[in-house]
Amino acid sequence: GSGGFRKRKHDNFPHGQRREEKENVNPPSALMTSFKSFQLELDTRHDKYERLVKLSRDITIESKRTIFLLHRFTSAPNGEEILSESEVKLDAVRRKIKQVAQELIGEDMYQFHRAISPGLQEYVEAVSFQYFIKTRSLISVEEINKQLIFTAEDREETTNTTSNSHDKEPHTWSLKITPVDYLLGVADLTGELMRLCISSVGNGDIDTPFELSQFLRQIYDGFTFIGNTGPYEVSKKLYTLKQSLAKVENACYTLKVRGSEIPKHMLADVFSTKTELIDQEEGLP
Repeated sequence: GSGGFRKRKHDNFPHGQRREEKENVNPPSALMTSFKSFQLELDTRHDKYERLVKLSRDITIESKRTIFLLHRFTSAPNGEEILSESEVKLDAVRRKIKQVAQELIGEDMYQFHRAISPGLQEYVEAVSFQYFIKTRSLISVEEINKQLIFTAEDREETTNTTSNSHDKEPHTWSLKITPVDYLLGVADLTGELMRLCISSVGNGDIDTPFELSQFLRQIYDGFTFIGNTGPYEVSKKLYTLKQSLAKVENACYTLKVRGSEIPKHMLADVFSTKTELIDQEEGLP
């Protein structure tokens, strides 16, 4: 009566009681329960996809560092130290791939293939580059997959899981490189071999360019058998492969015809200039 606020009727009930009554009036239906389970499943799958993307990015970075290291093989005084250091780096990459394999236990790998494909392609490029420097041959996809068989003796990556889940894990598991990822990695390898050719000439190695030219020709012949029948990504990289082969063959031609005229310390500059001219004529960046 003194001008204060008038209380409404429902103000006499606590807020929690009104909320409970509202939930009792509209109980969760079976459809909403199903959608909540779908939401949980999709969120779990999305989180796993993001973790795999991050692992793939780490694999790509470490594989590139291994490739950069291997390019020092031709100029290093002791090449065996470079190969030993590259093997240590590849072991670190394989530990990352082991984490990917653990994430994919019980899952269909092809549902997450787009997340891990870039990293696996870069790994194939790095391991095949190292294998070529050692053996002057191309590593097979079976040999690569043999290195990706892991055991359950190291569980650093799974320390946050319960012991019951450990019992359910297999003692060994693997991650297989798909044929498409293998082909794309080999196609990228040709670019590194072209750079190896130029650096070898700069160091006075005249035999390696002719050896690389024959090797790249064999790879190119193999890719032409696939042609346009393979995946789009493979046929797209066939053009880049062809350009790498052309640059190596041009280097061999220069060595054969004008090798006696050009001093060895100037050969690398001549090849680099010709490579830039070829790229400008073809419109390559």
